[in-house]
Amino acid sequence: MWTRQHKQRNTGRLIIPSLCVAFLAYFGFHAYHGEFGIYSKYQLEAQTVALQGQLDAIKARRMELERRVRLMHEGTLEKDMLDEQARKALNLSQADEITIMLPTSSK
Repeated sequence: MWTRQHKQRNTGRLIIPSLCVAFLAYFGFHAYHGEFGIYSKYQLEAQTVALQGQLDAIKARRMELERRVRLMHEGTLEKDMLDEQARKALNLSQADEITIMLPTSSK
């Protein structure tokens, strides 16, 4: 009677661990780089800081404009403010006046 002896192969033992490593690598990669991953969280926080800075600048500009509009309302009209706006609109100044041109910030 002939008996066959089979050698045990180690490749069968590596299939399950290698599949687990592949799944963990796949999900780990997407946990960090995915749309809702850790890296995206840091990008959103940086974007939030930048947008908050823009919002603060816009609010400050709006408050300045509202202050200037309040000066132009009827009953609180200041002659200096009216004179400044008229000269600016008409591009007019007296011969004995010194005109200082300030750069306008365009954002």
